[in-house]
Amino acid sequence: MTDEKRTPEEEHEDVGLYQKMAARAAEILEEGRKSLDEALKKAGEEITAGGEYTRDQAERIGEFLRRDLAAVGKKAQQARDSVLEAVEPSRVVAGMQSGLSRLLTSAADLLNELAEKSEQGLEFKTGEVTSPGTLTCKDCGKEMHLKSTARIPPCPHCHKTFFRKSY
Repeated sequence: MTDEKRTPEEEHEDVGLYQKMAARAAEILEEGRKSLDEALKKAGEEITAGGEYTRDQAERIGEFLRRDLAAVGKKAQQARDSVLEAVEPSRVVAGMQSGLSRLLTSAADLLNELAEKSEQGLEFKTGEVTSPGTLTCKDCGKEMHLKSTARIPPCPHCHKTFFRKSY
């Protein structure tokens, strides 16, 4: 996550590594009870073992993936809050209310835990690789809409380098 100048080939390589690591980490998570960090670590080890990528590249891209997943976790937290607001207990039959309450409490606890782990790294900056979405410049408020995984350029309006991401 540095501001170093990178060639178009290096940027393309980073995007490819991002996509490979994301896909392999998802497979590892589906295979068993590994945590996200364990899955990303294992995916990075497997990919670097092939010799095409270095450990430093895998670690840097792993941080990009963690950051993007943190943003997804924040959206999940917002969805949880919306669901909790929409459920009006006075309309629910007492038995259903009790069951729903337990379910939502469990889901809320799980989402809170995920959100707490995901809060780190919500800030994006020029030079980083990120998945598709909207980047809003923290200085001027202008939005950039990324249609595919790409390296983040400076703000086209004010040329500043710090952004907030939304999907």
